[in-house]
Amino acid sequence: MTDRVDQFQALVTSQPQNELFRFSLAQALLSAEKDTEAIPHLEFCVQRKADWMLPRILLGKVLLQQGDIERARPLLESALQLALEQDHEDPAAELQALLAAL
Repeated sequence: MTDRVDQFQALVTSQPQNELFRFSLAQALLSAEKDTEAIPHLEFCVQRKADWMLPRILLGKVLLQQGDIERARPLLESALQLALEQDHEDPAAELQALLAAL
């Protein structure tokens, strides 16, 4: 896993404004169980693209795991809205269940 983290960290360092590199780095960090380190990269992606559902889901889940329901809820709600608008049935169902449990 560290190889993937290092690979994407090098890409982010070379192009820090590239949201796809940031997202890939965040995913690699999450896979390496470095959730806290993934947060700023997911936040970057959320801020860069208003219609990008997946970073909102991942960031919301990380924040939930850390007990930060106040920050997680609006992210998950906006991700649910995007899932519905974009006809992503499985993520919509997962998000509805997550939000119902809060």
